[in-house]
Amino acid sequence: MEKKKSSFNSAKLIDFIKKYAMVIVLAGVLIFFAITTGGKILLPMNISNIISQNAYVFILTTGMLLCILTGGNIDLSVGSVVCFVGAVGATLMTMPLGSATSHLPIPVVILAMVLTGIAIGAAQAFIIAYIRIPPFIVTLAGMLIFRGLSNIVLKGLTISITDYTLFVKLFGGGADCFIPDLFNLKGNLNIPFNITCILVGVIAIVIYIASQIITRAKRIKKGYEVEKFVPYIVKMILITAVIIAVTVQLSRHKGIPTVLIIVMAVIIIYSYITQNTTTGRYFYAVGGNEKATKLSGINTNKTFFLAYMNMGFLAAVAGMVTIARMTSAQPTYGMNYEMDAIASCFIGGASAYGGIGTVPAAIIGAVLMGVINLGMLIMGVDQNMQKVVKGIVLLLAVIFDVVSKRGFKIIAKN
Repeated sequence: MEKKKSSFNSAKLIDFIKKYAMVIVLAGVLIFFAITTGGKILLPMNISNIISQNAYVFILTTGMLLCILTGGNIDLSVGSVVCFVGAVGATLMTMPLGSATSHLPIPVVILAMVLTGIAIGAAQAFIIAYIRIPPFIVTLAGMLIFRGLSNIVLKGLTISITDYTLFVKLFGGGADCFIPDLFNLKGNLNIPFNITCILVGVIAIVIYIASQIITRAKRIKKGYEVEKFVPYIVKMILITAVIIAVTVQLSRHKGIPTVLIIVMAVIIIYSYITQNTTTGRYFYAVGGNEKATKLSGINTNKTFFLAYMNMGFLAAVAGMVTIARMTSAQPTYGMNYEMDAIASCFIGGASAYGGIGTVPAAIIGAVLMGVINLGMLIMGVDQNMQKVVKGIVLLLAVIFDVVSKRGFKIIAKN
């Protein structure tokens, strides 16, 4: 009896580790850097920097997850597409229109950048989905093509967009790209918090708790399996505590970065699509077993097409965020962006074989990478060593995924 109970507890422990591994690792890494940097990594300015500096990673990771879900496929072209879309946008912004002082309106430029990204994504998606050329080959070609086109469009030069303040502020560039404090109590009454930021955090907590309760109630009503009550409550309390901590730290700095609004919109929309829509479930089905999915009547070609066309769209959004933050466009922008997105997905628990992974988990992977980058930067770690550490983290994450899929047989044998 005791043996059975011990075996049951071990199984529960393994399931817990598999489910919350990256959250545990993220907490451990934060504690490690909090100690080694003397708490500097937890300063309000650095919390804000993690969000602003990694906004492009969060956006691209969300799109890359859909590609990976379809069977472990990846998109190697996203960094080059980010650069090309940014080059097109900066060129259109600075292109004289009739007179030296007349230029295209910013909404027109934004639309042109979005359409450029979608067109690129659709072209690659068609070749992958309908001509059935492997995604690795198609996107590798795209990486080379659009990096070269970026150089051609920019003529190997840097185009500054510092004069286009509306675009820069909208997409999170510059030092003052934060949601203004509508109450301005920080300035008038010397209160050390941005009250607007605090209110947004409270609203976010209320929405989160309400959505969790409603979702659980619906699942119970339909007879679906739900998480046990105690772990469910503990999870809500921990996530609420994290939202409070981040909100307080941001409110002590300059408030909510405008780019966080874009990032949260992307995360919420794609989380809903993947978890609550038929189309979203198709990505998992194709990754789980493409042949069976096709035999069940699902258009798998369309699923592949949507995944890669969507990647082009999100690369365009990331391109806007990138040139806004840098207030310029350069032929070197976007280098290794695809690697950051791919690594974040796998570190966040996406399966190397496809069919497994969630948007929130992939974002946790992206946050972990951001924390590691900033922590090592504060510690003054050599850039080459930073790459080594990131590579090791990625490898360990994939090894954990493969071993866990085998039911920890390797560990059990030993």
